[in-house]
Amino acid sequence: MEYFNYINGEWVPAASGKTFQNVNPADTSDVIGSFPLSGPEDVDRAVKVAEEAGEEWARTPAPIRGNIIRHAADIFLRRKKEIAQVMTREMGKPLFETEGDVQEAIDTGYYAATEGRRLFGMNTPSELPDKMNLSFRMPVGTAGIITAWNFPIAVPSWKIFPALVAGNAVVFKPSEDSPLCANLFAEVLEEAGLPKGVFNVVHGDGTTGAALVDHPGTKVIAFTGSTEVGKKIGGRCGELNKKCSLEMGGKNGMIVMEDANLDLALEGVLWGAFGTSGQRCTATSRLILHKDIHDQFVEMLIEAAKKLRLGNGLDPNTDVGPIINEAQLRKIEYYVQVGQEEGARLVLGGKRATEGDLAKGWFFEPTIFVDVTPEMRIFQEEIFGPVLSVAKAESYEHAIALINNSQYGLSSSIYTQDVNRAFRAMRDIEAGITYINGPTIGAEAHMPFGGIKNTGNGHREGGWTVFDIFTEWKTVYVDFSGRLQRAQIDVEIT
Repeated sequence: MEYFNYINGEWVPAASGKTFQNVNPADTSDVIGSFPLSGPEDVDRAVKVAEEAGEEWARTPAPIRGNIIRHAADIFLRRKKEIAQVMTREMGKPLFETEGDVQEAIDTGYYAATEGRRLFGMNTPSELPDKMNLSFRMPVGTAGIITAWNFPIAVPSWKIFPALVAGNAVVFKPSEDSPLCANLFAEVLEEAGLPKGVFNVVHGDGTTGAALVDHPGTKVIAFTGSTEVGKKIGGRCGELNKKCSLEMGGKNGMIVMEDANLDLALEGVLWGAFGTSGQRCTATSRLILHKDIHDQFVEMLIEAAKKLRLGNGLDPNTDVGPIINEAQLRKIEYYVQVGQEEGARLVLGGKRATEGDLAKGWFFEPTIFVDVTPEMRIFQEEIFGPVLSVAKAESYEHAIALINNSQYGLSSSIYTQDVNRAFRAMRDIEAGITYINGPTIGAEAHMPFGGIKNTGNGHREGGWTVFDIFTEWKTVYVDFSGRLQRAQIDVEIT
């Protein structure tokens, strides 16, 4: 089937006529469809349409904008199972995960809609008589949004819904590995009553994304993806003096202390490390075990991970779905080889799964390394697959040093029953997110989301903080004194 870009409320092919294919990673013989391989001409058309439609949209009262997003959340709720089926076929993760992905967009939509009545400014007293000082949040302008494939409804919703509620028009460039979900997003917003041209989808590859970043009509770029690409986007936006939000890589660690509930910690690491086949920016890729429970917990972990069922995500018995594509599978294989060459001990998995129907897709066994040390690449570099590196800690202080030994700082967790130690960890761990007695995954829509170091550039998505990305502050002074008043000159406060 052939799919198209969505520009000004119409479905249109790329100007060049070029396309690319989208295939099911669980069964590569299953071709989902062809999508436009768009170029700068298509981006230019979409941005110009968004600029024009955005002028009226920005003047629409924010509560009305929010109400349209609330309708969109209602539609996502109604279509939840249908969209989850499409998502599983398109990017592989099991249905229980894709339904959660859609639910996250529903939650985000309802939350963002309420902010249409809360886009608070701050008003303060003036230092001069008969004068008022006001401040307001204003739309930035057309937002260029670029996202990854692994959460093709949830992560776009973190950006698109707040951007629209804030009064910006949007041009969305989704990943070429999950393009159909972007078209479903457009369908939902159209049904919700969003005016034509306010939301546009342009499919394509990195060249398409670069054109969106470079276009003078996009005033803010919001990106989720690799650190390598994100830094390039950030650098380019710096050259253009363009507002930019970057959500990039992670190498998230979980600490299990000697007093932890080991059964609870086991459930957490299985979900954190192997949920979405480890293909999450918040996935648990480093496990730091206190020496007193290290051997026991490793044994428990191996036995439990052996029982995880790989398969097509449409099968309700599947625990772990496929890797997104062959290139990513080859990358995982490379890192498994690197880990062994560096001296880490492979105790489970380590190879592509090809038994039966698994041979049709890109499946990789849940993989565990032990005896991992901080200088090893598998401890430091993001793999983005079901590969867990286990290190041993001598003490709480050593565990904190290990978890902080990373260029990334997105998510983290610690399992302990010592309340004092838990609060110390909240303070001591260098990360944007810390879980106590939970895995490194499980963000909630109404809370800030983002990281430090090479994970991001200081912005936070989710909750109220995302509106800092998609609004600009405007300060207004109202002088009703009827005379010239010169601040700092006519009044001296001592």
